[in-house]
Amino acid sequence: MSFLSDLCERASKLDARVAFGESGDPRVLDAAIRLEREGVAHPILVIDPADGAGTAAARKSGLECIDPSNDPRCEALAAALLASRAKHGMTADEAAKLSHDPLAFATWLVKTGDADASVGGAVRTTRELMHFALWLIGPANGVKTVSSAFYMVVPPFRAALAANSSQLSSDSPQADSVPEVLTFTDCSVVPNPTAPQLADIAIAAAAARKKIVGDEPRVALLSYSSKGSGGTSPSIALVQSALQLIRTRAPNLIADGDLQADAALIPDISTRKSPGSPVAGRANILVFPNLDAGNIAYKLTERLAHAKAIGPILQGLAMPVSDLSRGADADAIFHVAAITALQSARFYPSGDQPL
Repeated sequence: MSFLSDLCERASKLDARVAFGESGDPRVLDAAIRLEREGVAHPILVIDPADGAGTAAARKSGLECIDPSNDPRCEALAAALLASRAKHGMTADEAAKLSHDPLAFATWLVKTGDADASVGGAVRTTRELMHFALWLIGPANGVKTVSSAFYMVVPPFRAALAANSSQLSSDSPQADSVPEVLTFTDCSVVPNPTAPQLADIAIAAAAARKKIVGDEPRVALLSYSSKGSGGTSPSIALVQSALQLIRTRAPNLIADGDLQADAALIPDISTRKSPGSPVAGRANILVFPNLDAGNIAYKLTERLAHAKAIGPILQGLAMPVSDLSRGADADAIFHVAAITALQSARFYPSGDQPL
């Protein structure tokens, strides 16, 4: 079974409720209809009355629709927004107006338990979505850095299978035909992470990958340098410092850096550039040194390598909210919703959710 098929099968067992604050967009509506039709999740469409055509299409779909312009829960949402942002200058009138914003309301449904997760960002910016997520939900306990990851389903490029396809031997005739799943992080949230933030991002990505992909995380902290080959520049020192923090905080996590991308991904090159590396050219989590590198890399991989980019999936929030690329198609939105359902409390009955 492929990663995406397995993902949807696991999500379908949860009957999770996923709120969408951009239901007027045809891509979002198509994804929501498919979620309901295939039983992967129960979509909740938060409509925008100002979007007449979009609202009409949402209502015609037969899916559950909520109009925040006349919903009594807006009063509590406005109070929560004001409590969070009054010291930053938000007025009561501004909070009341924002309480009718479909993206804010979808986030509030998650906060109050009326939805298990929310997905947005196909139309609105990451900045807007992150504001509502941080104002209304906030980071999980013990988390300082909220970040994001893309799950990149890429054509096979290594002779050996990814760890989550261990039922086939590396010399199997099918081995080279099995796509791999790589985690790219952070690609949309933290512009210039510090060493502690890079460590947070790597550890959060590893925890999430265990739940979402199910294999053993192998983390590469990327650089233009492999094991100091580029000298002693501040950017190399940053990555090396992050690695030391990871080894202190998560000593059992397989991680290495600084590593160039080819040394992180190709065993033969790792042998030459980073001999003795615990990652050994088998990385499945690529931690980029800054947002420029991460965002550029995922878009190039998506477009030039014909990879499927699923995300960005936010890491570190107390409750699941996922962002989308504004270039996402309906299929990508569908799969982001499935992943976000797997981050919900329904998947973690003990409350032991991943970072």
